[in-house]
Amino acid sequence: MAAKRSAQAVWEGDLAHGHGTVKGTSGALGEVAVSWAARTEAPGGKSSPEELLAAAEASCFSMALSAGLGRAQKPPRRLQTTATATFDKVGDGWKVTTMELEVVGSVPGITAPEFEAAAKAASEGCPISSALKGNVAVSVKARLV
Repeated sequence: MAAKRSAQAVWEGDLAHGHGTVKGTSGALGEVAVSWAARTEAPGGKSSPEELLAAAEASCFSMALSAGLGRAQKPPRRLQTTATATFDKVGDGWKVTTMELEVVGSVPGITAPEFEAAAKAASEGCPISSALKGNVAVSVKARLV
């Protein structure tokens, strides 16, 4: 069965001086303030589509890595993933150019090379990474603790 998830955005004003909010319809996300300045300058307590994309990638990747490790009979105790989306001017427009993933894992019975291979496989199998494929360069750094 296909799952559908929705979010709603409201924007007021012009791009440079306006502001808006975004919220998920599940109620879990709550209402998040967004602005152009939060995308291109300092966040100032507001979010951006790129931060939300990074959050989606971090959580999706962590789930994919946990699933892969579980299939290998080496379930993680803990995975901490940081995803960083780069939003940059390209030509006359703006684009998300890179998504950098850094994962620190506590995984009993696994070697560093095995963990790195599992992380690479997870980045290729995560549905959000797949959605970015061909448009955004995704990189992964994995470290055991």
